[in-house]
Amino acid sequence: MKTELMEEGAQSVAPEETAPQAGAKKRKWSLPRGKKPRRRGLIAGAAVILAAVIVVTRLQQGGTAQAGANYQPVPVTRQDIAVTVSGSGTLAPADAYNVSTLISGSIEEAPFEEDDLVEKGTLLYTLDSGDAQSSVQRANISAAQARLSLEQAQEALHPTAPITGVINEVFVHNGDSVTAGTALAKIMTSRDLTIDFLFPYVEPSEFYVGQPATVFVGDFVDSVPGTVEAVSDSTSVMSNGQEGSSVRVKIKNPGVLSDNFKASAAIGSYCSYGQATVSMAGAATVYSVGSGTVTGFDKLAGSNVAKGETLCTIESEANRAQVENARLSVETAKLSAGSAADNLDDYRIESPISGTVIEKKFKAGDKVDGAASGTLAIIYDMSCLKVEMDVNELDIGKVKAGQAVEITAAALMGQTFQGTVERVSVNGTTTSGFTTYPVTIAVADYGELKPGMNVSATILGETVKNALCVPVGAVNRGNTVLVPGEGAMSEDGAAVADPSRLEERPVTLGRSGDAYIEITSGLTEGETVLILDQTAVMGG
Repeated sequence: MKTELMEEGAQSVAPEETAPQAGAKKRKWSLPRGKKPRRRGLIAGAAVILAAVIVVTRLQQGGTAQAGANYQPVPVTRQDIAVTVSGSGTLAPADAYNVSTLISGSIEEAPFEEDDLVEKGTLLYTLDSGDAQSSVQRANISAAQARLSLEQAQEALHPTAPITGVINEVFVHNGDSVTAGTALAKIMTSRDLTIDFLFPYVEPSEFYVGQPATVFVGDFVDSVPGTVEAVSDSTSVMSNGQEGSSVRVKIKNPGVLSDNFKASAAIGSYCSYGQATVSMAGAATVYSVGSGTVTGFDKLAGSNVAKGETLCTIESEANRAQVENARLSVETAKLSAGSAADNLDDYRIESPISGTVIEKKFKAGDKVDGAASGTLAIIYDMSCLKVEMDVNELDIGKVKAGQAVEITAAALMGQTFQGTVERVSVNGTTTSGFTTYPVTIAVADYGELKPGMNVSATILGETVKNALCVPVGAVNRGNTVLVPGEGAMSEDGAAVADPSRLEERPVTLGRSGDAYIEITSGLTEGETVLILDQTAVMGG
């Protein structure tokens, strides 16, 4: 109640009564109803103000110490601290795969069963691929036709030697304009020429392979030496009705002979009948496939050429455009053929991982309708189990790959399993101002643990030997601890006698375990820190 209100309700105290006179009546004094003495109200108001001042003064003197609170004194000691990080998560296989397909059709084969162990690449399903195989064949034919068109276009622009040999004749020169079908050059595979001669009334036994022969070609005055290369097994009847032997003679081309020449021969004392045609071994004439101007023809008669070697260029815009269009057609056909082949592979569904078949939903004879059919089978890699645990940003620095982990499960009471930190992700998730990071733990010897079980995990970090430490609850916000000043504690040191003498002291923190935290500076061994009994404070 405010002081001014108290003053309005007060009334003056009655004056002291004088001694009554003899025979006089005694006068009775009284206060009006509802009124109280003003002096008592003033005293009560002063008491309230004084109490408030005392409380404020004690709070100012005591810092963060709470008047009337209970404190537990704890000594600063040295001990080993086991750095651990705890959490929970759900077990999952090392890897899992839902087998599915985008192909529709009948299943021809499904050579596996549930609980089978399968290797990566093992055939799981074969679907009817008749239409896909036809598509592949058509695509391959189109690709072959495109390549042939490209070769023809390139040959029109850059004519090449069809055989390996020697250029026998050159029919064009640089700068000449040619059309399709124009002869460019003639090539012979070798300089050897062969001629088959007939010898009337002579037995084959009169000749032998390697026997010298003299050949007379056309109207040339000089003869050409030759050698018998082959002799017929028996005589034959010639065109004139006479019987004789056939003998093949090989000669070296002096450079001017062609298959347009005729020749006769003399072997020993025998002369051949009539004129025989000169045969050129492996001769080929190169023709222009396209029209244009001849450029780059540097070969001469007698020059050696290799099969596929470019002889010249038939330059024209049409020829170059034809080559580019054909090249693009080849690329398109290759893509189509590759796509068709890939589609054919889709009709064979193989296991993408090594593992155990957990579920088989389709069998041989069933029909699948692409993605609408959903999962065909489920495969788990059970080489180990894994659990992903979210670790607070304040603890993530204590965790690193390779650390040991203790795993427990409510479903398997009394059993502890050993795991290993496999990966510490930096992809944190922030919620309500706090960030957590996923830590993956692998459990190799998982015993009776199964995927889907909820487990608790304790990551075992390093052990800090002989660390100066205090209980974790002794550290307040801002990395401070509460220590007793002089006269703050009771005589036996078991309780706080004067909270106004407690002091806040900043400390530097080190590593921490579940119960204790290392102090690297700010305290010494044997000092006392105070822990506020929150239960007592809340109860008060």
